[in-house]
Amino acid sequence: MARQRAFDKEAALERALLTFWRHGYEATSVAELTAAMGIRPPSLYAAFGDKRRLFEEAVRRYQETYGASTTRALAEEPTGRAAIERVLRESAAEFANDSHPAGCLIITAAVNCGPESAEVQELLRGFREATKAALKARIDEDLAAGRLPADTDTAGLATFYAAVIQGMSTQSRDGASHADLLSVATLAMSAWPATPSP
Repeated sequence: MARQRAFDKEAALERALLTFWRHGYEATSVAELTAAMGIRPPSLYAAFGDKRRLFEEAVRRYQETYGASTTRALAEEPTGRAAIERVLRESAAEFANDSHPAGCLIITAAVNCGPESAEVQELLRGFREATKAALKARIDEDLAAGRLPADTDTAGLATFYAAVIQGMSTQSRDGASHADLLSVATLAMSAWPATPSP
């Protein structure tokens, strides 16, 4: 039996990630994946298991690379307001970056999936809910520090900013420029509740 030629698994995974990002989970066929990855189907199955498990690895890679700026912003900024503003501004830049597909893989990859892809939809929903919870945690910190009015609906505010991020992703897929998305980010920050008077 001929020995399978070795391939660079990380490089192949990166190409699979970009293919899923460009076309979405369900619309991406195994044939398209193996063509993009430069491997044959048996190599894909041997290295990654199946299409769904390959997608899960691609999502993890996305979170560690293209999607990592959100985690960094939420961890590094001194206030919730500064963190969320940075998330919006960096999302505007990343979503409109023409070196890769537009928008956010986590937001767009399962938009048009049917019932047979429910596990993939649930996987991505979990990531989106985790981001929303992280936004809320930073908003809660501002509330506890007295930087927000005492009656601020922190869950509602987190949901609002999560919706803005999701909308920015969709707008970028529809051709919105970096400048267009920055305008959305600026307008969204104008909805931040005013700091209480001392």
